[in-house]
Amino acid sequence: MSQHHPKLVIEAGRAESQYWKDLWRYRELFYFLAWRDILVRYKQTAIGIAWALIRPFLTMIVFTVVFGTVAKLPSEGVPYPILVFAALLPWQFFANSLSECSTSLITNSNLISKVYFPRLIVPTSAVVVSFVDFMISGIILLGLMAWYNFVPSWRILTLPVFILVAFAAALGAGLWLAALNVQYRDFRFIVPFIVQFGLYISPVGFSSSVIPEKWRLLYSLNPMVGVIDGFRWAILGGGAQLDLPGFILSLGLVSLLLISGIWYFRKMERTFADVI
Repeated sequence: MSQHHPKLVIEAGRAESQYWKDLWRYRELFYFLAWRDILVRYKQTAIGIAWALIRPFLTMIVFTVVFGTVAKLPSEGVPYPILVFAALLPWQFFANSLSECSTSLITNSNLISKVYFPRLIVPTSAVVVSFVDFMISGIILLGLMAWYNFVPSWRILTLPVFILVAFAAALGAGLWLAALNVQYRDFRFIVPFIVQFGLYISPVGFSSSVIPEKWRLLYSLNPMVGVIDGFRWAILGGGAQLDLPGFILSLGLVSLLLISGIWYFRKMERTFADVI
């Protein structure tokens, strides 16, 4: 009695489309990883949520004193703490995402070496966890607005668009770092430096308007400049100007970062289980 063996058909290009379908099929794992990390971060530590509030708040105070009070830089007609915080929100989200993403694969190495699932889920869930921090920090911004009787204009409605750009920037850079970190373990020492350095070359403690016109485009080669300016434009309303050529350049670079990040991550992904 002959047994029928199921046929295995291998098609070129099939794997790629299958991969994106798998991302959807494994969405529960995505929820689980994100939820697990959120619980770990906030459940055991009473200071977890407080930390998400204290850190940006203290940074804002330092920047306000240094740049607003001592250096007396212009604040685009809004209270300096609000100017700073409108930029701290996306920056902190970006910085946290980089730190979380870069170690995400190594933290979940036991999962990666045992079972198949689209690895893209791991760094993406790390960005989502940082996004929860971002939402919690948003409470401070609301508090500052109430304190200064500051009412945002209709532009605040465009904020989701800029949040999306921030998400793309965080994920793009995060994917690069996650993949590089598996390949070269030393990379985890470089990430804090990138974050520290990025904070100084991004317009967090000051307004982009202090950058001379002729350097504006060059300055926008930092993709976070566009993201931060977008946030300020949406949150601060009236006084904040959006340098359009610079913003478009930053937007283009964010797209490039995301696409190249996905490409490099996919390219290295086949080796993760062996290297980890």
